[in-house]
Amino acid sequence: MIGLGPSLAIAAAVLFGLSTPLAKLLVADLSPWMLAGTLYLGSGLGLGAFRLGRGLTRPGKRGERNLRGAEWGWLLAAVAAGGIAGPVLLMIGLTSTAASTASLLLTLEGVLTALLAWFVFQEGFDRRLVAGMAAIVAGAVALSWPGDGAAPSLATLSLGGLFAGWGPPAIIGACLMWALDNNLTRKVALADPVDVAMIKGLAAGSVNVALALALGDSLPGPALMAATMAVGLLGYGVSLALFVLALRWIGAARTGAYFSTAPFVGALAALALFREPVTIPLLIAAALMGLGVWLHLTESHAHEHDHSDLDHDHPHVHDAHHQHEHDGPLPAAAEAAHSHPHRHRPLRHSHPHFPDAHHSHTH
Repeated sequence: MIGLGPSLAIAAAVLFGLSTPLAKLLVADLSPWMLAGTLYLGSGLGLGAFRLGRGLTRPGKRGERNLRGAEWGWLLAAVAAGGIAGPVLLMIGLTSTAASTASLLLTLEGVLTALLAWFVFQEGFDRRLVAGMAAIVAGAVALSWPGDGAAPSLATLSLGGLFAGWGPPAIIGACLMWALDNNLTRKVALADPVDVAMIKGLAAGSVNVALALALGDSLPGPALMAATMAVGLLGYGVSLALFVLALRWIGAARTGAYFSTAPFVGALAALALFREPVTIPLLIAAALMGLGVWLHLTESHAHEHDHSDLDHDHPHVHDAHHQHEHDGPLPAAAEAAHSHPHRHRPLRHSHPHFPDAHHSHTH
């Protein structure tokens, strides 16, 4: 049975992957930057409307908590990295980089997300997890290979050709910014994921639309704007909220690995929407990504570990890690998710776990 965290990450990847071929139907009428901006704005405005409606129809029954304290700093840093620096670097890179090279370089986001999670933010990992990540990324590389089946030229892939000019280094920098965004967002994953996704969508949308207007674009008509924003709400807004929830449960590296399957989902959808042929790279990607996901889903990480004193606030149920008393009345059912400040007493035990908010220990 697939756990909650992997299920959320895969669902996020499916929604984002489906948005790519749908956006392709619209890109002929919009520049890439205006398209990205309206997709992000759709996610931010749509989630904002949902949050407002939820507050009006279910007052006091939210179950999640607001951003608070230092979390605002982490979120602003994530927005600056992924919503501002990332798109700008990608724009610089695409101006002087071949499309095939750019597609291959963009697969680095998943790798860099995992490397930052493991070696900077100290998430636990083992050989099985690394092998799964490598298989998923290899599948993404297979999907990104030039459509004619030919390898990129030696001039493109050699070190001299790859780093000639600012194009490829800028794309790698964009991937690094998005990887940093993913890891910083994990720092706010205990807050309401709708709030996190809404703020990131509004910020990234505003930046991308501003870039498009600065480059001479004009805003799309009402019908096209509505269609693009609807795609953005599902493929960027709901997807990002699910991504944040997955970060809460399984950490940045594992969430990033599952999310790296999004291009494969998009390729499958393109088969139906555009009647594209089934290609050898697609079959290779299916095998590699399937292997990688299987390695991750069958991971079992269990060892004796210590929980130290910890005070925090997040949605929870009364499980093995939450056996505290309540100052006020209990929720309608003790199993119902509820949020309030609570304290964890020192505890030592052994059970299968992921690097969630309660298992950030070193190995």
